[in-house]
Amino acid sequence: MAASSFTTTIPLKMDKHGVIRVSKTRVTLDTIVAAFLEGLTAEEIAVQYPVIPLADVYSVVGYYLHQKKKVDAYLKRREKLAEEIRRQNKARFDTSEIRKRLLDRKRYIHYISLTYRRQSL
Repeated sequence: MAASSFTTTIPLKMDKHGVIRVSKTRVTLDTIVAAFLEGLTAEEIAVQYPVIPLADVYSVVGYYLHQKKKVDAYLKRREKLAEEIRRQNKARFDTSEIRKRLLDRKRYIHYISLTYRRQSL
């Protein structure tokens, strides 16, 4: 039996922001790899992200397994960038005042509901 070669295109494309997306969707490589590493099967991932064909999920998981070092380096860069953005946002926006207002509102709503319950008894 003669060996045949099979070539396939991995359904990954880097957008203008440097984010790798799957199958011309907004779903990222990060998302698919994270789901796979959490133990989801390709079928479960395809159910969770129905916009991605099952065959493409298999292709992406296969790509990850064959190019693990390369993909892990990409994921590490993405995590570093996300952490930097979180740090910048935290420095830019002080959320303590918002948190205080939300907690005050929650206490007020709780007080009103208790008052209403007592009046209706």
